[in-house]
Amino acid sequence: MAQSLAFSVLFSTILVFLVEWIARGSLTRTGAFLTSLSQPGLTTIAVLVLVLLSLDALLGRVHLAVLAVGPLLVIPAFFSRQKQLFLSDPLYPTDFLFGRQIMELMPVMVRDRPLTAVALVVGILLSVVAMVFVWRHSWRRLPRLSRRARLIRVVTCVPIIASFVVMMDYSHYSWVRDRLQVVPMMWDQKENYSHNGFLMAFAFNLPMAHVTAPKGFSVNAIDAIPSPSIPVTSATERRPDVIVLMSESFWDPTRLAGIKFSKDPMPTIRANQSGHVFSPEFGGMTANVEFEALTGFSNAFLPYGSIPYQQYVRKPVPSLATFFRSEGYAARSIHPFQSWFWNRSEVYKSFGFEEFRSEENLPPMEKRGIFASDDSLTKEIMRQADGMDRPFFFFAVTLQGHGPYEPNRYKRNTIGIEGNLPEADRATLATYTQGIKEADDSLKMLMDWAKKRDRETIIVLFGDHLPPLGTVYTSTGYMPQQVATRKASVEIMKQEHETPLVVWSSKTGPKKDIGTISPSLLPYQIVSLAGFKDPYYTGFLGRVQKKYAIVDRYQLVNRKDEPQPDWLLKDKAIDPLIRNYQYLQHDMIFGGQHGLQRFFPGHAWVTGAGF
Repeated sequence: MAQSLAFSVLFSTILVFLVEWIARGSLTRTGAFLTSLSQPGLTTIAVLVLVLLSLDALLGRVHLAVLAVGPLLVIPAFFSRQKQLFLSDPLYPTDFLFGRQIMELMPVMVRDRPLTAVALVVGILLSVVAMVFVWRHSWRRLPRLSRRARLIRVVTCVPIIASFVVMMDYSHYSWVRDRLQVVPMMWDQKENYSHNGFLMAFAFNLPMAHVTAPKGFSVNAIDAIPSPSIPVTSATERRPDVIVLMSESFWDPTRLAGIKFSKDPMPTIRANQSGHVFSPEFGGMTANVEFEALTGFSNAFLPYGSIPYQQYVRKPVPSLATFFRSEGYAARSIHPFQSWFWNRSEVYKSFGFEEFRSEENLPPMEKRGIFASDDSLTKEIMRQADGMDRPFFFFAVTLQGHGPYEPNRYKRNTIGIEGNLPEADRATLATYTQGIKEADDSLKMLMDWAKKRDRETIIVLFGDHLPPLGTVYTSTGYMPQQVATRKASVEIMKQEHETPLVVWSSKTGPKKDIGTISPSLLPYQIVSLAGFKDPYYTGFLGRVQKKYAIVDRYQLVNRKDEPQPDWLLKDKAIDPLIRNYQYLQHDMIFGGQHGLQRFFPGHAWVTGAGF
């Protein structure tokens, strides 16, 4: 048994070494990964040992699992390396959902590296022949495992593997996983693969590959969805400029019970508030909120824990950018951080933005703490807007409000805080509140500028999610835990997930009484206020928003605040309107975009025109 275990450790080490060497293309980095105590190289080897021992028990022969597992690990690593050479990104499980795109890569590889392509084909053929020969030889020669040995392997290894699988849920913190140096970095997949290694990072992404067509989905089902009989027309006089600001972690701290502030940190927003956005996230995962707000699609229809920006946006997808471009607008995205974050540089191209101004090509910006200030970003938005010679749609993501909210981030906090709080929590809240005040000041500056312009300017501001304030929530009794719950009453869910929303026009002021809505319903508010009609954004989404306020994977909430908990589990009872919503989204992201011309004519025109 000891000898068998030693050989399993040796084979696992060799396999992990080969996989990482192939995937990374560097012996130096592979060696660093396997020997570093701050990376999970040794953890990967240990997990693979357990897998090999378990499979040996299943197959009934010592070390036969190496022959079964080896190719399944090495071949994806090879394709990951080839993908990085051509597309810069590593291989994701979801890439197999896009077989057509993968096949389109093959001619490029053959043209640019013909010898590699030939070697690949020959290598595959030889490998298949060799594997058949080796398997047959090994099956006859390798020692059989006794029933007792097989039982010991199963009883010992399977529970540990199961526990490790549970820990791989990156949406929840795991102290043990952290000690093993397995650190999910879903916001930056390149770093995720670099730190955790190909096998661990690939495993983190596996749950998101399971995307099946909704029950009843078909071309006929798309054809059966009624489309509003409204042409894509615009008001001839108006054509307002549109600025949408997704404000990082923006929330109303005065909601905390028992805390007194020396003055209101957000007077401008409070005076102009239209309602709230019900964020599907808490404390992070900004890209998921952004996905909903720009497309009008919902994360509720996607696997739990998935990140569309990282896993599913692989082709042109209808968005507000292509809608406004079809109306003659310029469409630009702005974010004062690096463009690789959340894969935004590629996603914004797929969404049809003409330009993405990021940290790499924006002018140097004043920092507040370590992040670009809201004040400097707002001034840059105004500067760019003043230089436009046609109507524009700007989508900007702020950064100053990002956590952690370390004490003394700002030299001076201008809002006093009183209440029964531990000093550490008071310092955290003071930093956060000062950031809210400065975000509010920036919005006021933008509104004052907009009022002086001849062209009507629509400004939409909303928070992407509640801030990660940690023990501030539990100290004040706002929440029983430091993070929001996923399932609760509508009242509690709103308390833990809604952020302020402003929908404002320089000519008519704020649009009031919108209520609490999902980010996916924001495009309806934006497009309709701008005076446009569209089959999807005002037509189909108009029907959805008239009936439902919140479309969340855990509950649907109608306009009377009546919830339908766990509605996704009640397939036969799903409202046909929501089912059609799901069909359209699946068609646009995963399907053949059969409904494109009827529901997204603007996107069809822009992409067809080759803009």
